[in-house]
Amino acid sequence: MNTNTKRRIAKALLDIGAVGFAPAAPITFKSGIVSPVYIDNRILIYHPDHWRRVVKGFASVIADLELEFDLIAGVAVGGVPHSSALAYVLNTPSVFIRKESKEHGKAQRIEGGAVAGKATLLVEDLVTTGGSSLSAVAALREAGALVTDMVAIVSYGFAEARAAFKDSRVTLHTLTDFDALFEQALQRGIFDEREEAVIRAWFADPHHWEPRSK
Repeated sequence: MNTNTKRRIAKALLDIGAVGFAPAAPITFKSGIVSPVYIDNRILIYHPDHWRRVVKGFASVIADLELEFDLIAGVAVGGVPHSSALAYVLNTPSVFIRKESKEHGKAQRIEGGAVAGKATLLVEDLVTTGGSSLSAVAALREAGALVTDMVAIVSYGFAEARAAFKDSRVTLHTLTDFDALFEQALQRGIFDEREEAVIRAWFADPHHWEPRSK
């Protein structure tokens, strides 16, 4: 992804408050990582102009990389609005993958249609450790889909996620990244020098970072 696109998407996320920096009030990810930075792309659907930039960004990535696929799949819940909008724009069939199979009805995890033998492009809103995304990849492959690429709005860029995608033979393409978000936040003066140091320390070693007591 080129630098201009990374900056443009980073600006869009910051404009709507999808990204927050809170060194004094860190949050805990599902993976257990404690973080002074949060990203909530679920609010994009409330801001159509900014959401449109993201969907167009996905379409541009697909065109630039000449990605070929038969259908688009979204990872529930965060990836589904974006995968659906992208599929609509590209006039491509789409499905979505639940986090787990339903306990009633057809008890299936993949909803929308058959994926067997279909080259499938996976869409996510955010990648942290990659666990949820690669669980969806596994579900698709178990159902017979062919999955080699995934697009996401943003990734934290954690080493464990890069390793996990490599091991799973999936190439991840993101519209922006943590560095671009951090750069734009710095330019806007969102945090002071002390908070900047805290965030840099966290990103250098997120698994062992601990918030400082007051």
